[in-house]
Amino acid sequence: MKRNVALVLSSGGSRGLAHIGVINELCKQGFQISSVSGSSIGSVIGGLYAMGKLHEYTHWVSSFNKRDVWGFMDFTLASNGLLKGERVFDKMKTFIPDMNIEDMPIAFAAVATDILHEKEVVFTKGSFYEAARASVAIPAVFTPVKYTDTILVDGGVLNPIPIEHVLRKNGDILIVVNLYSEKKVDIPKEKNTDNGYLNRLINPLLTLISTGDKSSKGYYSLLSSTTSAMIHRIAKMSIEKHKPDLVINIPHDSANTFDFYRAKELIELGENATKKALQKTKAF
Repeated sequence: MKRNVALVLSSGGSRGLAHIGVINELCKQGFQISSVSGSSIGSVIGGLYAMGKLHEYTHWVSSFNKRDVWGFMDFTLASNGLLKGERVFDKMKTFIPDMNIEDMPIAFAAVATDILHEKEVVFTKGSFYEAARASVAIPAVFTPVKYTDTILVDGGVLNPIPIEHVLRKNGDILIVVNLYSEKKVDIPKEKNTDNGYLNRLINPLLTLISTGDKSSKGYYSLLSSTTSAMIHRIAKMSIEKHKPDLVINIPHDSANTFDFYRAKELIELGENATKKALQKTKAF
C-alpha cells in the first residue's frame, strides 16, 4: 500500500528545480503525494505537479542554456523591480494551459506576501499562474503584483517553508524540502556550450541579479545575502516548530537564483538528496 505524503516545497530560486528530483524519487519509492504547498519556486513546481503537468515543464526547462535564461529576462524601467516576470509564464501558457487551483487533482496551496499589511496570502483557488506570479515576486528583482487592495511579493519573505498551509489527512507523512540547508557540496560544472561573447554579456548581469556572495559590495549582492540570512533563520524556525516527519535538505549554495540552465544536475541533486534522506530513516 502506498503511503500518502503531504509535501511542502520551499522557496529558493533555481535550486527549486531540485524539487522535481524529490518528487520523482518519492514516486519511484512508492509514495503517493496527496497534497502540496509551496512558496515562490516551490509554488511553481508544486502547482505544476498538482495539475499533472510537471513532466511537460521538466522536459522544457531541461533544454535551457544561458541564452534561453537571458531570453526570458523581460527587463523593465519600473522603479520597483528589474524584471516584469511575465515572459516565462507567457511561454509556459503555450504548452501548459492555466487551471484553477480548486480544480487540480491534488490539493495545492501557494503562498505570497502582502507587503502592505505584513501578512501571508494563501491561494487555494483561482488561477494557478496568477498565484505563482505573485508567489515568485522577489522584492527589487521582480515587479510586485497588485492584488485587490494590496501589493504582493515573494511568499518566501514571510514563509519560505509553508508547512502550516499543506492539507493534512490522518496517517499521511509530512515531508519538507528545505532549499536552505547550510551544508555545502561540490556540484559538477556544466560544460560551456555558449559562445564567448554571449557569456561576457550575460554573466555580469546574472551575477548582478543573483549572487549571494557576502564579500561583494554590489547592491543586489548585498540585498540577496541580507534577505537570504533572514529567510534561512525563518526556515530553520519553521522546521523546528512543526517537526515534519522527514526533511530533505538541499544546500543553499547549490545554485544562484537564475541558474535554470543547470536543470538536469539540480534535478539529480534532488533525487540523490531524497535517497539519502530516506535511507537515514526507518520510519517509512
